Amino acid sequence: MRATWAPRGQTPVLRHKFNWKRMSMSAALCYRPDRSAAELVFATQAGAYNTETLIEFLGQLRDHLGDNAKISLLWDGLPSHRSRDMTRFLAGCRSWLRVERLPAYAPELNPVEGLWGNVKGTELANRCPDTIDEAMQAASAGLERVRGDTDLCFAMLRRTGLLL
Repeated sequence: MRATWAPRGQTPVLRHKFNWKRMSMSAALCYRPDRSAAELVFATQAGAYNTETLIEFLGQLRDHLGDNAKISLLWDGLPSHRSRDMTRFLAGCRSWLRVERLPAYAPELNPVEGLWGNVKGTELANRCPDTIDEAMQAASAGLERVRGDTDLCFAMLRRTGLLL
């Protein structure tokens, strides 16, 4: 929800015919330990993410960052993050991937929550898309905007109070 202008006592109402179908996004804010660079890696898809599609995302993340990259991943309690298949997958990735679980109900510790808030408050604020594709395009434009702003990526980490 964003502020808008209207005559006193006349609350503006945005009307649209869009019927939300499920659209999901995965994102990783990646930081070099020496703080020399930050990067946003993201993917969007129609439908919900599940264990299988999250495993694919992690594979794409590793491909993007390189086979020699050591990755520490902060993860919330989403059920697919804790599934039996995911646990098995993560056990096989210990040479390059370390997972740190965030406490329950602690979105303030997750830099990616700042990302979602930023995109929702800018590109998606007061938007009334007619199609799911229009919504995905607007969200992707916001993610691309953040991707190009290293300082903003670091600001999302600073907001959490976490250190590299």
